[in-house]
Amino acid sequence: MPTISLFFGIAVRMYYRDHPPPHFHAYYQDHEARIAIDNLEVISGYLPRRALALVVEWAELHYQELQANWTSAEQRKPLSDIDPLE
Repeated sequence: MPTISLFFGIAVRMYYRDHPPPHFHAYYQDHEARIAIDNLEVISGYLPRRALALVVEWAELHYQELQANWTSAEQRKPLSDIDPLE
């Protein structure tokens, strides 16, 4: 499971053999959430409010890159790193 971005202690990852809907996994401390790319809603799991806000802000800035990585993952191609939130 490649880590595609890391910022403020949050790791964002995508799995190659994951299932729809398009989503990514965000990890912060002992928490994990699966977040839909299209609407940025939490599909499952939990992140503390502040960490979730940072992840959503980051994902809004990198929507197209997330979509491109999802497509690459479906095709078993290498994923691109995405700039962290600053």
